[in-house]
Amino acid sequence: MNDKTDDHYRFLITYLHLRKVIGLLAISLPFILLIGNMMIFEKYNIQPSISDYYHTDMRDIFVGVLFAFGIFLFSYKGHEPKDNLAGNLACVFAVGVALFPTSRDPANIAGYIHASSAALFFLTLSYFSLRLFIKTGTSTPSARQKLRIKIYKACGLTMLVCMGLVIIYFALPASMKDALAVYKPIFFLETAMIFAFGISWFTKGKGILADEK
Repeated sequence: MNDKTDDHYRFLITYLHLRKVIGLLAISLPFILLIGNMMIFEKYNIQPSISDYYHTDMRDIFVGVLFAFGIFLFSYKGHEPKDNLAGNLACVFAVGVALFPTSRDPANIAGYIHASSAALFFLTLSYFSLRLFIKTGTSTPSARQKLRIKIYKACGLTMLVCMGLVIIYFALPASMKDALAVYKPIFFLETAMIFAFGISWFTKGKGILADEK
């Protein structure tokens, strides 16, 4: 193996690890916030949304993980300029979610920036899954590549569907929202989106369904 090939191999391994780290961190986030709040701070109620953990003792963990997402996504460099642009935008949106806390007050500009950043963050991540990750670089993808493509598409669509359901929920009359609030719909929809994000990136990092050697 010559130096050029060796450098390419190390570069590939680094990016596979980076993708897996992003994926595992995303999948772990809801559990970290929920279980940490229960076991460390003895707060046993589920918050209305993932973002509401900013207003709990788990604030530093929530913000820290989002900044970690931002750093990882900013350092992510794809094969084309649009890959890099998507990573940079996702970084900006992740940091926006972290810096501007959620608010139930519609007049609160920080809450508006938070909600917009969160929506754009997941839209960008769905773009990764539906448009960028499905590229194989070959006209005849292997059986495992085809399976991974199905996972990417399923994850991307899950994020879009869940975002649509969140919008529908907030468009409901106040009486219906109040009746549904006890089931924490936003928390579970956001959890589903974060899981989809994590599974997509973990799969892209060959954490599962890696090509046979």
